[in-house]
Amino acid sequence: MKKIIIVLLLLIIPTYTYAYSDYIVASGENIGIKLKSKGIIVMGRYDDTNPSLEKGDVIVSINNNDNININSFTNYISNNSNNTIEIGYIRNGKLKNGTLKINSGKTGLYLKDTIAGIGTLTFIDPKTKIYGALGHEIIDSISGLIVDSDSGDILESKVLDIKRSDFGNPGEKNATIDSDNALGDIDANTNKGLFGDFTSNIDDKKLYKVASINDIKLGKAYMLTELQDNKVGKYTIEITKINKHGNIKNIIFKVTDEKLLEVGGIVQGMSGSPIIQDDYIVGAVTHVVLDNPKKGYGILITNMLEEAEKKDEQ
Repeated sequence: MKKIIIVLLLLIIPTYTYAYSDYIVASGENIGIKLKSKGIIVMGRYDDTNPSLEKGDVIVSINNNDNININSFTNYISNNSNNTIEIGYIRNGKLKNGTLKINSGKTGLYLKDTIAGIGTLTFIDPKTKIYGALGHEIIDSISGLIVDSDSGDILESKVLDIKRSDFGNPGEKNATIDSDNALGDIDANTNKGLFGDFTSNIDDKKLYKVASINDIKLGKAYMLTELQDNKVGKYTIEITKINKHGNIKNIIFKVTDEKLLEVGGIVQGMSGSPIIQDDYIVGAVTHVVLDNPKKGYGILITNMLEEAEKKDEQ
């Protein structure tokens, strides 16, 4: 009887086998990001036609139609003979219903459905062509919430210059974005990064072995990122702490490279820069320590790869 119980218990315990490659491309290339929101974000009001809607609300349906974007919304408003429509919208993570007033074909609202920015491409799996970037989510600056999205593009981008980081004031990469040259599509925006299918060429790119948590150690490593001239460089860091059990902020490091220190350390736009140690890809840069930009956080590469596969299966 005891053996039967053990067998049954073993059968109901879920097991997970991840199919990502043992060797992947560690990129470090700067990318442009064009993320399409599920719904239309209210950025503010220019009059009091609809005072009940607040900055940060996300309109997700019109008259029970939830397949909307800025273009379809504008067309609907322009061609609607009524002066009100029923809408559904998200506020602070909760779905609400309301009425949108239309005054002479206008709503009095500033609206958007696309978030644009720059970041760093972390990895490409040569077997599946799945990529990961950023190592953290994209937050809407208006609402402060993660952008709910399963579509968009990553684009070619060129770094022009770097605004230096200082204590309490992280710098940033200034870069151009080529909207006509997509590198891949975006399938998911999660707290572990952006993920999707890489559609550009990956031939002749160096492959790095994927590090398990036990392969990572304290001490010297380096990060791959672009500072200028559209070239990925290697910049030394020192891993000072490893958190084996968390899903994010698994690695704490300090910058030791002189060229990086010249720009103050970590700047915005470096999120997603791969972290390499002993020819392993171990993680990606995700956050800067605000009061000391010479220090930063990283996520384990296995956490990003597992998230990429879960999103690809959906």
